[in-house]
Amino acid sequence: MPVKFADRMSTVHRSFIREILKVTEDESIISFAGGLPNPELFPVPELEKAAVNVLRESGPQSMQYSTTEGFLPLRQFIADRYRTNKGIDVDADEILITAGSQQCLDLLGKVFLNAGDNVLIERPGYLGAIQSFSIFQANFLTVGLESDGPDLSELERVLDENEVKMFYAVTNFQNPSGLTYGAEKRAGVAKILKDRSVLFVEDDPYGELRFMGEFQKPIVRGYLEENGILLGSFSKVAAPGFRLGWMVCPGEIRDKLIIAKQASDLHTSTFAQRVMHRYVTDNPLDNHIEKIRERYGNQRAAMVRAIDEYFPAEVEVTRPEGGMFLWGTLPEGMSSMDLFDEAIKNKVAFVPGRPFYVDGSGENTFRLNFSNSDEEHIEEGIKRLGAGIKDFMS
Repeated sequence: MPVKFADRMSTVHRSFIREILKVTEDESIISFAGGLPNPELFPVPELEKAAVNVLRESGPQSMQYSTTEGFLPLRQFIADRYRTNKGIDVDADEILITAGSQQCLDLLGKVFLNAGDNVLIERPGYLGAIQSFSIFQANFLTVGLESDGPDLSELERVLDENEVKMFYAVTNFQNPSGLTYGAEKRAGVAKILKDRSVLFVEDDPYGELRFMGEFQKPIVRGYLEENGILLGSFSKVAAPGFRLGWMVCPGEIRDKLIIAKQASDLHTSTFAQRVMHRYVTDNPLDNHIEKIRERYGNQRAAMVRAIDEYFPAEVEVTRPEGGMFLWGTLPEGMSSMDLFDEAIKNKVAFVPGRPFYVDGSGENTFRLNFSNSDEEHIEEGIKRLGAGIKDFMS
């Protein structure tokens, strides 16, 4: 007999990017499709040493059940780093360790979203958030992005005209656009949200990956004191395989999130948390991040140079000051989905932009990842893609 799935599963589909990555398993294809950190930069020897030390010094404790909130010394490290590097005050007790920042989205959906609740996201928006909140049958509203952040007049209008439960945003080097909120836009967002009963969720997995320009203070705690949650992750600054993320949230909200996490997985891996703490204790994290910034900065520069040389002038591409992505826009009327099929024939891959839009737009947009390729492959891949775009346009 056929099984009967929950109604919510009828509106949620496989990750489009995960499906594209299957196509790029052919080693002859130069792929700019994945949102992957460069594995050459994973601190494998240091993490190996940290793991050995944890097993030797606290083996039984590292393999035991633990508190849902997470390993306190690791939470304290994160809190101290916010104070030192971001200039905001965070208490270790306000931090909840999660299985990657993606679990944060799942927990927020469980705690806050009823079927049909309005969730405001950026246009284009992070595909992982769209997929996660879709599980809870959210109704998506969008606000357009300008070069320095959201269109504030559109943001205010959407909030005035709709009862919005949550506003989710990636404020630094946004996935997929690579755009970053400027200081004026951050202050403007906070001003608009102040005194509204809208939960603002600021996701910041890329903020440490700035290789030019000035660092920006988070909106949560930096500009907005209430109704804000700040997400973070070790995935982009250490290793994604550890699946270690966190959220900063006030007491009442944190208590509800703890209940949801207990029902989900009891707690994040005790061993992974202790190894990560030992790694950041024995090895200055800023030194490692500086290596990432230098490498990604060079790779971003290589991609921009190649784009300037090989792309038609009619194709617009963002020039982010950090992160992992560039965002391209083809002339109106062109389909990046159709271009993808042609690009694969030329042995190069990217991500068409339409899945990042919940309103069906974005047909002529696309995302390029520069973090997981060396400079030689970046130039050759962009050369192939540029030739494909020219053929496609003609």
